[in-house]
Amino acid sequence: MDLVISLDGAGEKTVRVYRALRAAIEDGRLPTGQRLPATRAFATELGVARGSVAAAYERLVAEGYLTARVGRGTFVAPVRTGSAPRRTVDDPLRPRAGWDLLPLPVSADDTKPRYDFRTGIPDAELFPFDTWRRLVAAEVRLRANSPGTYADPAGHPALRAAIARYLGVSRSIRVTADDVLVTNGAQQALDIIARVLVKAGDVVAVEEPGYPPARRLFGSLGARVVGVPVDAEGLVVGSLPGNARLVYTTPSHQFPLGRPMSLARRHALLDWARRRPAAIVEDDYDSEFRFSARPLEPLYGLGPGRVLYAGTFSKSMLPTVRTGFVLTPPSLRPALVAARQVTDGFGQAAVQAALARFIDDGELARHVRRATRSYASRHAAIVSFLSSLPSLDVVPSSAGLHVTALLRSGSSGRVVAAAASRGVALDDLAGYSADGMAGFVFGFGAVDPALIEEGLGVFASVLRQAVGS
Repeated sequence: MDLVISLDGAGEKTVRVYRALRAAIEDGRLPTGQRLPATRAFATELGVARGSVAAAYERLVAEGYLTARVGRGTFVAPVRTGSAPRRTVDDPLRPRAGWDLLPLPVSADDTKPRYDFRTGIPDAELFPFDTWRRLVAAEVRLRANSPGTYADPAGHPALRAAIARYLGVSRSIRVTADDVLVTNGAQQALDIIARVLVKAGDVVAVEEPGYPPARRLFGSLGARVVGVPVDAEGLVVGSLPGNARLVYTTPSHQFPLGRPMSLARRHALLDWARRRPAAIVEDDYDSEFRFSARPLEPLYGLGPGRVLYAGTFSKSMLPTVRTGFVLTPPSLRPALVAARQVTDGFGQAAVQAALARFIDDGELARHVRRATRSYASRHAAIVSFLSSLPSLDVVPSSAGLHVTALLRSGSSGRVVAAAASRGVALDDLAGYSADGMAGFVFGFGAVDPALIEEGLGVFASVLRQAVGS
């Protein structure tokens, strides 16, 4: 280990070495068990006599900060009781006006609950790790993907072509590799789109209830975010603000309610956009998993030039793959690629190349088919159980990784908190709604299938105690 310390300050060199090492131990830069450099090498590095370093070590050993082991070296001793606390500096820097966001909790922060009905988490047990590991390993080698160069910000050419082919088969979208811009997940796709199309003060329309990270993103860039209600047919086009610059929608599987947007409503939304200079962002985040009806044609195919189609592999594969894409109209393509380049340069070329192989070899399609069978049985079990509870109205859905149920009366927040205390983790629908819509969102990707019925039974018990039915 290269140990860098400062010998600034008054006093002889032995004292300064001693003080610098003690400070590094006390503020945690030198953790317990860390081996210190040999005295001769350290003295040469510091430009002091070896005796100064040896004397400083001896004093720290005597005081309990270090421990010397014959034939092995000198190590940092366990933290001593009463040692000086790590100092903090009063930082005068503050975020700019309007930037008052704090990070949202993430699923990795928590210990996995026994009954895990949290949303947005696919079942990692279903993923073909051995196949994926083999593909990635083949791409992570010296002469693969030009590892010493900076890659194309639009994404690996093979992946862009593979995504175009995959969408043609799975979504009936006719695109070429030139239409595909690879991103680090759908969230970066939204960020790039907003940077190019939205300026501070512009109106961005989002679904209500809807996806909080999208709302937060648009607001963080200075947009005026306006919620638009959703009914049984999807986004209520008649409620759209006339001056909206951008409309964000999830038509394939509305998040979080789960209904698809009707074909009539899709045409109405496109007609609305054609009459004004407005763009539509279509977020297709998990519709690979369908359990009954065939998917309706995406907005992107119905309204070329007005729609930007964002997708992600976080649900169909794993969040840690951290890869998404956006289909770009030709008029926006150069600006969007440039925005991708100025935000983080380019993606992980080896991972993108491996993903291209994963798609073209048919592995993604096989994985989605296997996962869909498992998710379909979980979806059916949850819908059946929730439909039997008189205090709930289950929202019909036939795709995705979650089911939503509306609470007829009472506070869903109290129920969610009480359920959590008994090991049942689920989402409060009020958290996705500005007006506090009462209900529950049950994800079924992370839950152990063998525990679904048991977990729902615990939830039902909590619900009966809360609402008296």
